[in-house]
Amino acid sequence: MASSLLSLTPSFLGKTPKVAPLISQRCRGSVKYVANSKIFCSSTGRRRSGNYQPCLWNDDDLQLLSSDYKGHEYAKQVEVLKGKVKMVLDNIVEHDQLLDQLEMIDNLLKLGVAYHFDDEINNMLGNVYQNSDNQMRKENLYAAALEFRLLREYGYHSSPEVFDCFRDDIGSFRPSLSKDIKAMLSLYEASYYCFEGESIMEAAWHFTSENLGYVKDDTDPILAFQVRHAMELPLHWRTPRLEARWYINVYERRSDSNPNVLELAKLDFNVLQALHQEELKDMSRWWKNTGLGEKLSFARNRLVESFLWAVGIAFKPEFGRCRKTLTKAIALITVIDDIYDVYGTLEELQLFTDAVERWDIKAMKQLPDYMKICFLALYNTVNEMAYDILKEQGHDVWNLKKAWVDLLRSYMLEARWYHSRYTPSFEEYMENAWISITGPLVATQASLFVTNKINKKELEFLQSYPELLHWSSDELKRGDVAKSIKCYMHGNGVPEEAAREHIKNLMREA
Repeated sequence: MASSLLSLTPSFLGKTPKVAPLISQRCRGSVKYVANSKIFCSSTGRRRSGNYQPCLWNDDDLQLLSSDYKGHEYAKQVEVLKGKVKMVLDNIVEHDQLLDQLEMIDNLLKLGVAYHFDDEINNMLGNVYQNSDNQMRKENLYAAALEFRLLREYGYHSSPEVFDCFRDDIGSFRPSLSKDIKAMLSLYEASYYCFEGESIMEAAWHFTSENLGYVKDDTDPILAFQVRHAMELPLHWRTPRLEARWYINVYERRSDSNPNVLELAKLDFNVLQALHQEELKDMSRWWKNTGLGEKLSFARNRLVESFLWAVGIAFKPEFGRCRKTLTKAIALITVIDDIYDVYGTLEELQLFTDAVERWDIKAMKQLPDYMKICFLALYNTVNEMAYDILKEQGHDVWNLKKAWVDLLRSYMLEARWYHSRYTPSFEEYMENAWISITGPLVATQASLFVTNKINKKELEFLQSYPELLHWSSDELKRGDVAKSIKCYMHGNGVPEEAAREHIKNLMREA
């Protein structure tokens, strides 16, 4: 039965079993990637063009989406399978097999179904955490690293000193450990859960990164496949829904896979995808009603990509409102970004920034026609979000408007840099980029809509722009303005390769 359930696709279109890139612009006919914009002189009235490819999916296409996995019948099947998996968990706990417990939790997480078993997993990890004298973690690097990662992922304090017994007299990890590929992979993934200043975990990352780079295909094929996947991007950085889709294929090929767990993972993915498809159809109707995709032909029409991003942030069924809110925000951000980066003159951009700062419908009058529809879409969407929270929770979330104002101010600064041909220092660029990359705005919007009850302290915390938002916004950004790599090259007189390596290290540290 399990294999018959596999109609999984991350594209939400139900057409292909392959995992597509998150950001590629796929178009009818050939696939084309555009790196540079055509540049025209704004002083002559001519506009720059981003050469963006047209949208692949229109509203008519999206409204035809359908799935066989809707309705109570499949929801009941999910509940039956959850019961069977709980029996498996109970059996593992009863026999007190620590490694079996850790591996089962790891599999449930990677398969995307751990959220069904939060209580069971927390109880299991609580017992693991209390059992500090377990001899296995002192003898088995694979188990020690897996335990360390899972405990930290669930908020437990796990000390890096657990790895001391695998290091030599000078503090280096013993070279003989490199022969155990499974342990190396487990330690590599664990190293991404380190805190600042943990030299043991930093050493673990260097040790495993170097040795896993030499893994050959004649190793266990499934294990070698997982190593290549991890070296491309660690588990801690991956999108859970896409990781679940990928790992279902891996888990199915394993000889020790549990059939009930596998069947639940497939069915749950399909049921959730059916829910996501219905949400996407709703968002497509909203987008069509804004008229932005039709009226602003110079800007990217990326509704589906925006929704996929939202699913990547919050995929669970109860977060539908959060996904819709984020989809609206990201789709608007994309259009506004193109206005600032590509199409608008400096004078028009200043008018638009001023209008948003005033947050007054009368401010529309001074805008050119193409900006009026964008301003109105932004004004109505944000006001509707704030109204819903005020109506349901009694909170006036004025920080929604503040986050948008701050974003446009950062875009405005980048526009001034571009038009004056000014290359900022790396530090100057980063101080602005952590806002312009939209991290604070997206995090604020997501935080407001993933809970049914917001408290005053949480609102004040978000409004203060804590360092947490700063760290989560460190990222490479591409566009017309000189970006992080170029700024670092210019300010430090280093070649591109060295600048790229520096940025990668900053991202890993963040």
